[in-house]
Amino acid sequence: MHYLDYKEQITHGTPDFPIALYRVDEGHPRYEMPFHWHREMEIIRISKGCFTIFLNGEMLFAREGDIIFINQGVIHGGMPDNCVYDCVVFDPTPLFMHTDICRRCIRTLTAKNVRIRPFFPSGIQPLCAITDRLLLSAQKKTPGGELAALGALFEWFAYLYENHCYTETEKNATPDSEKIQALKPVLEYIEQAYMRPVTLEQLAKLAGMSPRYFCRYFHTLIHRTPIEYLNYYRIERACYLLAATTVSVTEAAYQCGFNDSSYFVKIFKKFKGMTPKQYQKQCC
Repeated sequence: MHYLDYKEQITHGTPDFPIALYRVDEGHPRYEMPFHWHREMEIIRISKGCFTIFLNGEMLFAREGDIIFINQGVIHGGMPDNCVYDCVVFDPTPLFMHTDICRRCIRTLTAKNVRIRPFFPSGIQPLCAITDRLLLSAQKKTPGGELAALGALFEWFAYLYENHCYTETEKNATPDSEKIQALKPVLEYIEQAYMRPVTLEQLAKLAGMSPRYFCRYFHTLIHRTPIEYLNYYRIERACYLLAATTVSVTEAAYQCGFNDSSYFVKIFKKFKGMTPKQYQKQCC
C-alpha cells in the first residue's frame, strides 16, 4: 500500500465512490508514516496502541479509540507504538456538492481561513459511534455498504458543523503557511530522489532558504534534521523492499541510496533496532 508515500499519486476509491479504507498494523511494510500530504481529507481511528502524529508541525498523541482528522494539504507523518489504525481517505468535493445545503456547509468547513479540530478523544461518544459505522460500512463492497458509508460521512460532517468543531481566523493571518508550503517540494524531491545522492544545499534551495535557516525550520516542522529525515525515508523504503520483494540486503541498500552496505546496516539498526537481515526474516 503506497498511500503513505509523499503526495499520493493513486486514486482513492472509484469515481463513483471516492472513499478508500486502509488498515495498518505492525506487520505492514509501511507501518510508520513518513511525512506526506494529499488533496484528500483523512480520518484516522486508533484501534489499538498509541500513535504520535505531527500535523504541520503540531504534535498530537492518540490512544486507542481516539480519532484524528487530517485536512486537505496538511503535511503529516507519525510514529505508531504497538498500534493498529484505520484510515478513511476521501475527496469531499464530489461527495458533498450535490445540494445547496451541502455546498453551504462544506464550503464553510473547507474555507482557507477555517481550521477543523484535528483531534477527538474516545470519550466523544456520538462521533465515535458515527466513525464506527463509517469504518464498518466502508469495509463492505456492496452498493448498500457504500451508501451507508456515504451516509456516515454526511453524519460526520454534520457533527462538526452543528458542534462548531472548527475555528475561523482572519484571512491571510497564517504567517507560517508559506513556509509550510515551501517544504512540500522538499518532501517531494526526497520521495523522488532518495535513491541518489542528495545534499543539504539542494534541499535548502528547493525551499528558498539558506541551509542554516532551512535546517532549523525543517526540524521545527518535521522534528528531525533534513539529513536525518532523508535517511529515515530511505530506511522506510528499504523496509518495503525487504518485506515485499525478494531483493537482498545489499541490493536494498543500493536501491535506497546507500553506497556502503555497512553504513546501511548501521543506520537501519538505528531506526529499526535490528539488522536488515533480521527484519527480512521477521517479515517472512
